[in-house]
Amino acid sequence: MTFRLIQSTLLTGALLVPLVLADWPQWRGPEFNGTSPAASDLAVEWGPDKNVAWKTRLPSWSAATPAVWGDRIYVTSAQEGFDAPAARAPRGRRGFGAGAGPVAQALGAAGRDEILLLALNRSDGSVLWTRRIGDGNRIYRKQNLSSPSPITDGGRVWSMTGGGHFACHDANGEVLWARNIQKDYGRFGLNHGYASTPRLHDGRLYVQVLHGMKTDDPSYVFAVDAKTGKTVWKVNRPTDAAAESPDDYSTPLIVRIDGAEQLVVSGGDYVTGHDLATGKELWRMGGFNPGHERFYRTIASSVNISDVIYTTSTRGNPFIAFKPGGEGWIDDSAKLWENTLGSDVPTPTTDGERILVVNDRGILNVLDAQSGELMVDRLRLEPGTYSSSPLLADGKLYATNEEGATTVVDVEDGYQILAVNRLDSHTLASPIAVDRQIFLRTADHLYCIEKD
Repeated sequence: MTFRLIQSTLLTGALLVPLVLADWPQWRGPEFNGTSPAASDLAVEWGPDKNVAWKTRLPSWSAATPAVWGDRIYVTSAQEGFDAPAARAPRGRRGFGAGAGPVAQALGAAGRDEILLLALNRSDGSVLWTRRIGDGNRIYRKQNLSSPSPITDGGRVWSMTGGGHFACHDANGEVLWARNIQKDYGRFGLNHGYASTPRLHDGRLYVQVLHGMKTDDPSYVFAVDAKTGKTVWKVNRPTDAAAESPDDYSTPLIVRIDGAEQLVVSGGDYVTGHDLATGKELWRMGGFNPGHERFYRTIASSVNISDVIYTTSTRGNPFIAFKPGGEGWIDDSAKLWENTLGSDVPTPTTDGERILVVNDRGILNVLDAQSGELMVDRLRLEPGTYSSSPLLADGKLYATNEEGATTVVDVEDGYQILAVNRLDSHTLASPIAVDRQIFLRTADHLYCIEKD
């Protein structure tokens, strides 16, 4: 099986060989926008006995997306113990009992309330190793402390927990470094627990801690050397947002602006751009909480097309496309468009020309990226609540609701609904695609979906 594509390009007499990853190395994939350009011939239909290459029982439920590189899959999970009452779990979630999987059985009662990192064999789903990466698991409505997704570059895998445990393992599961962010910089103060995933870029991990509902400590952003785990820089990120509005659960972007790469952080009523070398705030854009409401926390991450940033706010209102630049405050002249058609929890996806938004009620809106004009107006997907972010791959959109039903939409020819596929249980994690395979995590299993 081919896991990567090498694309050679002749430019000004020099041979440049950029690596186009077919892997899914971190949250939102190789393009960091929920797309998998190298995926092809993906399954349209599946079920318990159709187009399931394998499924692996996981220790417990999680909103974390798997990371895939080559023949390895990395996934984080809570371990709640087998007698965890259903009242502690999200809707429809069962506690472990008879029939618990081999990982859960091996951990037994000693593993209760721990956070785990698992490495799986991509060919058959077998568990290669399991490591404890944190403890003190708690449940906050729709999430637990395993919500941040793992990140890999093939040789190493990084993990963060909602408890602030931050670690790096090698491919064999050996710890290369570990630290605890709450011990270093103070307790997290988000109303629903910490859930942001670090962003890996050029040998550094960029982490945002935007909080305020349960703390008076300032929000902050910091960069870590991916090899050593040491902090390179740390800066406060001020906000005048009140009550829960400072809380943010997204992941930052890396965007080339004014000829240089910048860290772009959204949340706490603002989007800010930061110098990658020092963390210095370069510019700030407001208008994402126009009513100055006290409970306007944000969950969805921003996306970008080149130097244009697309940021959705609480309940999708407002959804703003803007082109930043310069220094200081950015005014409304930077806006390309603004509407109320964003999403609250799911992060939008884009193919570079369209912005595809699945809102929490399962409504798909497709917008022209440049003008904001509606190309598809309120296409109803399978009814239900949507918390996972949509996947765009192989000319199709895959959107999964909390009941484990995935709607497949043809986005190349008429936006027709091709299929609705149902799996076993509650689902918060986003579907991902690598090569010919789709990986879908429910509360009970990780599924590998592939045409028979």
